[in-house]
Amino acid sequence: MQAKQTTYSDEQIIAGCRAGDRKYQELLYQRFASKMFTVCMRYAAESNSAQDLLQEGFVKIFKNIDKFRGEGSFEGWIRRIFVNTCLEFVRKKANMYVVQDTETVKVEYQDENALQKLMKEDLMEMIQSLSTGYRTIFNLYVIEGYSHKEIAELLNVTEGTSKSQLARARYLLQKKVETLMGIKAPIVQTQIAE
Repeated sequence: MQAKQTTYSDEQIIAGCRAGDRKYQELLYQRFASKMFTVCMRYAAESNSAQDLLQEGFVKIFKNIDKFRGEGSFEGWIRRIFVNTCLEFVRKKANMYVVQDTETVKVEYQDENALQKLMKEDLMEMIQSLSTGYRTIFNLYVIEGYSHKEIAELLNVTEGTSKSQLARARYLLQKKVETLMGIKAPIVQTQIAE
């Protein structure tokens, strides 16, 4: 007697979802929901909004599964849909309070790596406490790996605005880390503008 298969490949799940099979849709959800909820939490200010974004993202995945051409990773394709869903939410629901372009932005940052001592939840809470504009640009640049040029195109801002908002977000996060950890570390000054 042969054992029942319990692990499915991405290709099997994709084929099942393309056929509209609820079993495979559930398998896809189970495989990626936790990771994509983390993405949603980085852009949403609170858990209920992140849950809504998660739901909306999976609806888009199921509707557009035929558009996945197998170029690149399936998880990468899913992640991009979720990031775009989150960006749509940010554009609709919140003002980004864009900082104007500057020639040079001076940023102070801590030379020590205090972030290694923080809990993941503490860091997530600090990022979520940033204003929408700072949080969005920080997530896109630092976590998602977008360039300032790409961010400028996605958010309809200039590259300088993206750079200055990132610099300010980093500065604010540094201050939050210092407060949480009760430290005042030596500060190094650098220039960000190119």
